[in-house]
Amino acid sequence: MHQPHMALLSSPGLGHLIPVIELGKLLSVHFNFKVTILAVTSQSSEAESHILKSAISNINSCDILEIPPADLSGLLEDEAAIVERLCVVMRETKGAVRSALCNMASPPSVLIVDIFGYECMSIAEEFRMLKYIFVASNAWFFSLVLYSPILDKQVQGPFVDQQEPFQLPGCSPVRPREVVDPMLDRNTRQYQEYLGIGTAMHSGDAILLNTWEQLQHKELRSLRDENLLGGQLKVPVYAIGPSVRPPEPPRSSTMELLGWLDQQRSESVVYVSFGSGGTLSYEETFEVAWGLELSQLRFIWVVRPPHRGHADSAFFSTTTGNLASEDPSNYLPEGFTDRTRSTGKLVPQWSDQVTILRHPSVGGFLSHCGWSSALESITNGVPMICWPLYAEQRMNATLLAEELGVGVRPKVLPAEKVMGREEIARMLGDVMKGKPNPIRDRARELKESAAMAMKRGGSSYNDLDLVANLCKATCHHLRQSF
Repeated sequence: MHQPHMALLSSPGLGHLIPVIELGKLLSVHFNFKVTILAVTSQSSEAESHILKSAISNINSCDILEIPPADLSGLLEDEAAIVERLCVVMRETKGAVRSALCNMASPPSVLIVDIFGYECMSIAEEFRMLKYIFVASNAWFFSLVLYSPILDKQVQGPFVDQQEPFQLPGCSPVRPREVVDPMLDRNTRQYQEYLGIGTAMHSGDAILLNTWEQLQHKELRSLRDENLLGGQLKVPVYAIGPSVRPPEPPRSSTMELLGWLDQQRSESVVYVSFGSGGTLSYEETFEVAWGLELSQLRFIWVVRPPHRGHADSAFFSTTTGNLASEDPSNYLPEGFTDRTRSTGKLVPQWSDQVTILRHPSVGGFLSHCGWSSALESITNGVPMICWPLYAEQRMNATLLAEELGVGVRPKVLPAEKVMGREEIARMLGDVMKGKPNPIRDRARELKESAAMAMKRGGSSYNDLDLVANLCKATCHHLRQSF
């Protein structure tokens, strides 16, 4: 029998690359597709490079082609924001993607792009491929993206200055202070690129979301209901998550951490990481250190030198290799490393996050609330202390703390005021101490819910089965038409 071929396109960044790789593995292993992953890289992220090399070495079920980004000289300002930069990267890489597809021995019948690769859907049309959009985030975020071109016409003045929450039909409203980064300033190229994404979501043959039915039933129903948000979206929506990476063979540095964790009590250690692209200011870094010390908790902290301007400054950093060797004592409170030597571990730049989160001694995650990190925490039953930094992370923090009940969040957003050490220590205590602990219980419930969704017969497995059968039927029809 002819094996249908799918191509999956990922834009730069671990939050895009990891879910695409895991989706590709599912389609190959469980649904018998030949899968080729086209990974557009940033060529600057040490973590991204590690994940890509590991995937190429260890995954036999998929082919992975690395596509270097195009030369952007003269196309972007040095301080261009992430959404603008990603859209331009993917637009300028379109020719390389087309060439890669043309040069394949067996051309794909389906192209799946992430939201930043939407312009490559025209290539799929050219080659008569099905074209799907994979949203590596949650359904509430996607609802806002989809509805933003309408809000653009309805709302006068800056979004963040509005007094009332923005109503998304069938979904929870979005408070002005929680809008995604591109909506913070309507007078930017980034905002126009963002509106372009919202408009383009109608052009795919289907939408795949990295969530599951039981987690976001309300939002998924609204996206599918022709009288609600579905009235804006004329294509089917499938919830096929959580698409998360499994633990990988630990590196030597991780083995040392695991040995230390083995000596700690169950659920007694807090893991602290702000993602592969997030950074704190000097003042915030100090307050986290003091907050950890005040909490008297044991911790693993993935530390990164403080930024001097933007919380997302590490996303496209070109100096990761040099910074990794910088001594954390240069930017932490004097004496902190000595005072916490027996209670904490500092990890420069990046860690094997999934391996750490699944260890039974880890009981909490102080996180930037990137959706991939949130899913890795949920699927391991680890509650979160939410510290959103950029992108859609403010919405994610609200979802995690207020709707899903698996985390706590600060009273004032970190972008508006530096969170003090006392509040940090208090939030750590809320998650890590006390029995019974409803936040921890809820995290365990969602861990089970996620596992059930991905099992054969679960909601996400069934949705992915529908996608696979539709692709195979359409591919067969296309072959018969030639």
